[in-house]
Amino acid sequence: MVARREVVEPQERESVNRELLDEQISYYRARAAEYDDWFLRRGRYDRGEAHRRAWFAEAAKVEAELRRAEPRGRVLELACGTGLWTRHLADLATELTAVDASPEVLQVNRDRVGASWVRYLQADLFDWDPSESFDFVFFGFWLSHLPPERFEGFWSMVRDALRPGGSAFFVDSARNPESTARDQALPEPGAIVTERSLNDGRRYRIFKVFYQPSVLERRLGSLGWTGYVRGSGEFFIYGHVRSAQRGCPRG
Repeated sequence: MVARREVVEPQERESVNRELLDEQISYYRARAAEYDDWFLRRGRYDRGEAHRRAWFAEAAKVEAELRRAEPRGRVLELACGTGLWTRHLADLATELTAVDASPEVLQVNRDRVGASWVRYLQADLFDWDPSESFDFVFFGFWLSHLPPERFEGFWSMVRDALRPGGSAFFVDSARNPESTARDQALPEPGAIVTERSLNDGRRYRIFKVFYQPSVLERRLGSLGWTGYVRGSGEFFIYGHVRSAQRGCPRG
């Protein structure tokens, strides 16, 4: 007997994805007070001094590449989180707009950056379009949380947000089992939904897609983006790209 393959209609798949996206937003809202433990390699993420030195050396490399990309003029940061990258952008931008779905992380960001010229917007990026144009768009550890079917739409939104000649820079996680908490395993290769836990044991499902730099660079090239995507070593990937196509004019 041949097993019957269940067909999921597009509307049903979208409904399931929306449920997961809402759960992902809830996770990052609940995680606001402990998110920095991950980046700063504290608590459940502490894997010893040698690991910490290697991690921060690669983070410094990406930060230097971000500065080299010259995020000046009007800058837009998507999924700004707790301000770990906002603080660097605020030092270079003339105007900075930072967007996130979580009011909790926006407050942490405000407290960390303390810059009156940073404008904060609370918005669900899965349902948001910018009404203005920017010289530079940045997003950190966000691309990997997009469902694959939203990839092209997201990059279309980034294109529309950029002024002619503008560019986008991003950083994200490389697939490395030592990047996550000691009590948390990476999803199997190819999986796009994984389960994450908080310090208090609460568990949430999120999207997590790991990209190989060369594969991602080719895919962006097929969408009309030029530039590069590279690996920092063991822990991060990053890219700086420009669109060969013109987006929609903004105010």
